[in-house]
Amino acid sequence: MVRVGLTTERLVQAGAELADELGFDRVTPSELARRFDVKVASLYSHVKNAHDLRTRVALLALEELADRAAAALAGRSGRDALVAFADVHRDYAREHPGRFAAAQLRLDAETAAASAGVRHAELMRAILRGYDLTGPDQTHAVRLLGSFVRGFVALEADGGFDHSPPAAPESWTRLLDVLDSLLHDWPRS
Repeated sequence: MVRVGLTTERLVQAGAELADELGFDRVTPSELARRFDVKVASLYSHVKNAHDLRTRVALLALEELADRAAAALAGRSGRDALVAFADVHRDYAREHPGRFAAAQLRLDAETAAASAGVRHAELMRAILRGYDLTGPDQTHAVRLLGSFVRGFVALEADGGFDHSPPAAPESWTRLLDVLDSLLHDWPRS
């Protein structure tokens, strides 16, 4: 019998909180069962298995991140949009490190196509249209922007910038300036 009050949404939210507290790799049905003081089997009427749980947490994180990015980008273009988009990701990663890691989970093609990951790509492409980038150039620039944000955020979270000046926020601002310049001067194919 399913415990009263236990829902898929509640489990996914608890999984997201668990990811932020302990790390995304620790999001398992057994860990959640301990949190809710239930048997693991009682979770399986809500999630199929550990992979399903982790995928649902990833989808939640993608949705939250896309909502924040869309709100931050409203009415912005060019460098302002670029900085707003990057800042949203960096801030989200600091606030929700486990969820940010979850948002990087590789999804199967069908799940990815139905996820908010599509909105992320659309938001990046909207930013890049402001730099007059289209076609393959736009795709390359989407990959550059995603790599920059993900890489910087991961290095910063791992303490990679702690041992030498200047401070990470100064580098972040400087690198966004460089990225803005690069996007303006992008060699067209």
